[in-house]
Amino acid sequence: MFKHLFTSMNEMLDEVAVYYKAAAGVHKQELEEKLHMLKTMSDTFIEEWLLFEEKLACFYRDQQPAAALTDGMKTELGDVRTAEFVRGQGYYKLMMFSEAIREFTVLVREQPDFTLARLYLAMSFLQKGDISDSYGHFIFLSQCTHNHQIKAISCSAMGCIQMHEQNVDKASEYFNLAFQSDPSSVEPLLEMGLCSEKKGQLDFYW
Repeated sequence: MFKHLFTSMNEMLDEVAVYYKAAAGVHKQELEEKLHMLKTMSDTFIEEWLLFEEKLACFYRDQQPAAALTDGMKTELGDVRTAEFVRGQGYYKLMMFSEAIREFTVLVREQPDFTLARLYLAMSFLQKGDISDSYGHFIFLSQCTHNHQIKAISCSAMGCIQMHEQNVDKASEYFNLAFQSDPSSVEPLLEMGLCSEKKGQLDFYW
């Protein structure tokens, strides 16, 4: 549904515009290629996240009350049937991110370990362009979740944010953490030729 990891790219464009004033030839081409790379990464990660979210939601709905889920996993997935979650999810899919933030903030305040709700909250902040708020939740998720896919998604999102901030070393670190949690989470990077696997680690070409 979403083509961009960030709803607003104005800050990034303004930052690049500063370099454009003095850039020429190869330098300008490099800036253009970098923007294209970031956009492609953002598009791909949000698409992968939405596919995962739909699959997880379908799985949870199909489970019986007596399903053999661990207590920790039950807490993390929470109850997706609550009014707040349903409303928040609906707002998110309608791109009404301020309203989604309101609903998921209530859920996370009442159930701090409800990581699926926190993931929605982090993504809502990110889509609104509130990088700082989203980053804090992604850090919490990456450190506290027992779900490998949620951890990988969080690390991948932080990697994209660090790329947005031009911190390529930190971005590489987060993408490697995502790779360790769930190798499939960074397949888009491999497919785009931005990195390769080498002895269980990612070797980046930027």
